[in-house]
Amino acid sequence: MATGTEPPGTEPGTEPHPLGGGVRSATRAAISARHLRTDRWWLAPAATAAGLLAFVVYSTWRAFANADYYAAPYVSPFYSPCLAENCAPMRHGPNWELFGGWWGISPAIIILIFPLGFRLTCYYYRKAYYRGFWASPPACAVAEPHSKYTGETRFPLILQNIHRYFFYAAIPVAGILTYDTVLAFRDESYAWGHVGLGTLVFVVNIVLIWAYTLSCHSCRHIVGGKLKHFSRHPVRYRMWQLVGKLNARHMLLAWSSLVSVALADFYVYLVASGAFDDPRLF
Repeated sequence: MATGTEPPGTEPGTEPHPLGGGVRSATRAAISARHLRTDRWWLAPAATAAGLLAFVVYSTWRAFANADYYAAPYVSPFYSPCLAENCAPMRHGPNWELFGGWWGISPAIIILIFPLGFRLTCYYYRKAYYRGFWASPPACAVAEPHSKYTGETRFPLILQNIHRYFFYAAIPVAGILTYDTVLAFRDESYAWGHVGLGTLVFVVNIVLIWAYTLSCHSCRHIVGGKLKHFSRHPVRYRMWQLVGKLNARHMLLAWSSLVSVALADFYVYLVASGAFDDPRLF
């Protein structure tokens, strides 16, 4: 008995014919509309794409600028640690000339691969740019335009599986940025006891970076994964609970830390370029 949802060509007495893949395949209900949503579902993926694109454009400009990234005592998080000889000299700062003098372009390119790789392979960011840029899918209950889905089983998306290793690299990077934040309590003459507006910017930024890093799904699995009896591991259980609470806010922390790290870099740029004087609080 026909139900009214049979795809064309599959009714009794007709010859079946293929309609393509995905939700338009012959095994799916025959709904002519692409979706039944009446709200502005496209706003979320559009805003996500715009936000991520803005950060990509800004960070690319700043990474290749190779200028205005240090104004004592502040160093841009995009350039820390500085691993080439062509870095601006930073007293007691993260100047580690591991690459020597042969590196001729911006030293930010060396270090940014680690925090950017961590974010690029992050579970939340995958969802964000899959939906925002690739429409895979564009929103809940909205069919993606692709005829087939292979997921992260083929190159290049299979490389997303190295996310855990980028997490390992993100931990020391966050530690170095913590050291930079401590140095931000000096003044321009490197005397301790200074707190400027930039100091507060750095403190907020490092708190958000640590919160985002520790809220990572890989961190949650490392802390409490493969435990069959939480009662036998009370310390790890407590840590797992804490990371779980952070993980519930992973999306918020991802965006907050993305904005804060860009603002911290922009603040250093304004001070280093002479466009803004760092107000001293005490």
